[in-house]
This record gives sequence, C-alpha cells and structure tokens, in this order.
Amino acid sequence: MTLENPYPFDPERATLRDAMLGAARLSPTRGITILDRRGQNPERRMYPQLLEMARRGAARLSAIGIQPRDRLLVCLQTSWDLLEIWFGAILCDAYPVLVAPPAALGGAAAHARKIEGLVELLNPRRLICDGALQIELVEFGAPTANSICLTSQEFAGITPSDRVPEPPVTTADLAFLQLTSGSTGRQRAVQIRHANVIHNARAMAEFSKVKAFTDADAVVSWLPLNHDMGLVGCLLYSLIHGINLFLMRPDTFLARPKLWLQTISANRATMAAAPNFAYQLCIERLAPADLDGLDLSSWRVALTGAEMVHPQTCRLLCEKFKNHKFQEWQLLPSFGMAEATLAVTADRKRVGVRTRPMPAGSERGLGFEEVVCLGSSVIDTDVKISSLSKPGEFLNDDALGEVWVKGPSVFAGYYNDPAATAETLHEGKWLRTGDIGFLIDGELYITGRTKDVLIIHGHNLMPHELEWLAESVSGGGGSERSGAFSVTRGSEGEQAVLVVEVGSVDAAQLQTAGHEIRTRVARALGLPLADLVFVKRGQIPKTTSGKVQRRELRQRYLDGRLERLG
Repeated sequence: MTLENPYPFDPERATLRDAMLGAARLSPTRGITILDRRGQNPERRMYPQLLEMARRGAARLSAIGIQPRDRLLVCLQTSWDLLEIWFGAILCDAYPVLVAPPAALGGAAAHARKIEGLVELLNPRRLICDGALQIELVEFGAPTANSICLTSQEFAGITPSDRVPEPPVTTADLAFLQLTSGSTGRQRAVQIRHANVIHNARAMAEFSKVKAFTDADAVVSWLPLNHDMGLVGCLLYSLIHGINLFLMRPDTFLARPKLWLQTISANRATMAAAPNFAYQLCIERLAPADLDGLDLSSWRVALTGAEMVHPQTCRLLCEKFKNHKFQEWQLLPSFGMAEATLAVTADRKRVGVRTRPMPAGSERGLGFEEVVCLGSSVIDTDVKISSLSKPGEFLNDDALGEVWVKGPSVFAGYYNDPAATAETLHEGKWLRTGDIGFLIDGELYITGRTKDVLIIHGHNLMPHELEWLAESVSGGGGSERSGAFSVTRGSEGEQAVLVVEVGSVDAAQLQTAGHEIRTRVARALGLPLADLVFVKRGQIPKTTSGKVQRRELRQRYLDGRLERLG
C-alpha cells in the first residue's frame, strides 16, 4: 500500500535520529508536556529542546564510556531524566532498555532479582535508576547490578563529553530493546530495528488519520514507557509525527483516573490508548460529579488493546460517557504485541464495537461468551491463522488456530536467546503470536492463548510465579500442588485465581495460610488475587508426568466442580 509522505525524511530509509531532527525542524512550537505525580504543574519542552536534551544525554553517556551497541538499562519513572537518557542512547547508537520501576513489579526483593536476571541476560554497560533502587539492590543481594549502577542524580552531575561521536546508523540497525515475558516466565529482550518502529508508527498513522506536524492532533498517555503501547504507541508515535504529547505517571492514573480524562478534554487530545482494565477502572471509579465539564468529542482514537478486549466494558464505557460527547465509533479495538513492535490489526470500520459469539471448540476458560472484532491488519502486514496440529498450514475463514504475523514491523529476534527466537519466528519470517483466534473477511478475533501466561492489567505473569509463592507457604510442591490461572469476572477483565492443595482441613490454619499467601503474592508481584481456593490433596488435575493441567483446572473452577475447603 502506498501512503502519502508527510515526513521530512524518506520513511523507507529513516532512523529515530531522523525523526528527532524532523520533529525539531517542522514542529518547533510543539513538543512534550509532563505532569507531576498529582497530575498537575505541567512542564513543557518543545521538540528542539528535546533534541538538545538528547544531545546532552548522549554527551554524558559518552563521558561514562557508553559505546555503540552497548546495552543500557534505565529504570526510572516517567520523567525528563528518562527521556534525556533514552534519546541520548539512541543518538549514541547504544541500545536503551526500559525496565519497570519497583512499584510496577511488586516487592523490593522480587524486583531486585528481576534486575539481576536482566543484567545476566543483557550484560549491560550501565544501569541508571533512582537512589531508592540502588539501595534496594544492595539490601536484596543484586551485586552484579549494583556494580554497574548509577543514579539519575549522579548522571545529571556528570560533565558532558566534548566529543560525542554519532556513528553511522541505517534503518536496518537495531534501535532499542523492549522487554517482554516469554513462555518460561524469564524476561526476554525484543530487538527492535529503526525500520520496525518507523513502519509501525506509519501504520498507526494510516488507521488513526493523524495530521502530522500540525496542532490538529495531540496524544495523552499515562501508560508506562517500559510498555510497548506507552513507548511506541504514544511517545515515539508523537515524535515521528511531530504532534503534541501529554504524559502522566501510571500511578497518577491509577489513583485518580479522572485526571486522564480531564487532560484529554482540556487539551482537545485526539488519541489516547489504554488496556481494557483502564477503561473498566474509569467505569467503576468515576462518579457523575467527576465527569462534570468533560468534553470528549475530540478523542477520535480511543485505542483499546494490550489485553483481551471485553465487549461489556466497551458497552458500559460508551454508555457512561455518552453525555460527554463520546460516541461508539471513537472506541478503536486493536491487536498488537512487542514482537510486532506494537500494532498488528485495528478496526478501521469505526462503527462501534462489533462482536461474534465464541465459536465452538474455542477456549472458554477466560469466561467470554462473545469476542470483539479487532479489525484488519495494518499496512504491509499479513495475518494468517495456522493449524495448531500442523504449524505453517494456514486455515480458511472461521477456523480456529494460532495467529501468525508477517511484515516490516516484525522484530529481529530476542537478544541473546537464539532458541526462543527460532521457536517464535517460523522460517525466520512468520511471528507465532501464541494467541488463538480466527479470521472472517480479513478481520481478526482473538479467543484465547496457546500458552498459560496470565495477562493481568496489561502485564504478563507466568502462573508458576504465583504457584511457587503459594507453595512456599503451604509447604506443597510435591504431593500437594497449586495451580494459577485467569478468569473474567463481569466486565472487570482478567483476574488471577489460585487453587492450592492442602493436607489439613482445619479452618483456622486455612485462614492463616490464606492471609499469608495473599500477602506474599501482593508483595512479590503487586497483584491482588480475585479468588484463593483450598482443595484436598489430589484434586488438582495433573498429567502422568505430574504437570498441573491448568486449563482443565480452570474449567473445573468455572463449572463449580472444585470442592472448596474452609
């Protein structure tokens, strides 16, 4: 598909450096605004200022020895410090890797272990974080990470180097690494080329109808920048198209979701994206008085994705906001993933959320009776349904199988993980998403997943992370096992459920164990359990080799066939 070229560069050859220069040249009066943690006191910097800030960051990175292709871990809240370091790394041709701050990952000890694991995987030159994380690394035994740690305060005090080489970079070169969770639960680093991100931003422009390098469009985002939807879908999308961007911290939104809507309304924003749970939070938490004065008519692209899109949430949202000039067509369901840079499909018909009944033979464990149309593939991208029994054999319309993707946005493999790359990239070109779905007239519907991964509030969690925490309390893991899975409750999106086998049926002991399990899960993973079920030994279905059959367990739970204790 041939697109009009509004860019001051050749998009087929461009890099993120070109995008930064282009925004500074064509949008000198537009830029990025960051609100404080209360959602107030906006601080604005224009794109020429962002470019100068990035150059200063590059000079400081050069002064501490950062070389081209070095990995650089950055663990900071949404801030100017983060932007200076991330874009500075891009100018240095280093590979920045954004890591979720501690509050997003759960308890301090678990967070320190994750950081130490990333250092082992990526062998980064430096880790830049805040002072609290540096203390955490010392207290909870992450010596390798601590040895390369530099606080953002220390970084700001570094004298910039006088000589900052800008090595030649092509569109085929890597730009950055995006973290994601693989089927083993171990963090993986998705390799994103400059070509990937430029193409994906252009693809989003096509379905969002953005007017690049004008004041006609603006983006508001509270999404964490370590998440692909926040980084690519909001920050880099805005930069590449030279439009205004308003950034809030994730914890600000979670505490006061009305501030997100107020920022959209006040600034006449045209695009704001969020997972299903965020829209549900707005439905549940906002009283009529919170909506007074809101005018959401400018919000042309209310993108929803990153987790299963729940049809009831979409309906309730449209009903709640209809008196505030929000119409059904403004909600845009989509499908994407980090391994495809971000966007894979989007519903271009813009007639409101469309659904179909869950087809026979599909995974009903998530509790959906109907599934949302996620639209057709973005430009230059093929989406096919592969047979589950014969991978690579593509199926006809309305047939269930694994969703496969091919196109210019597909990633360059996982860093330092050739086995996972070979497993995920079929013949080096088709991305196996791990999602189950079907196509009708070229439009995608997702019904479940091939893997056991839980996606809670847009974050990937592996079930064994919850199970090990439960078994550390119950003393199980041998003859007494546990099983974790997700279900949907009403329109709340996916929720975590944990089933634990126990030998004792004493009510007081079960109450104590239950409290301890919930506490450990909350501290380690930052996750509340929707339900904790104790059952007698042997009630959790297992394979002949002793592996927990989580899908069968989930179905028994949904069917009410588990004999609950306590």
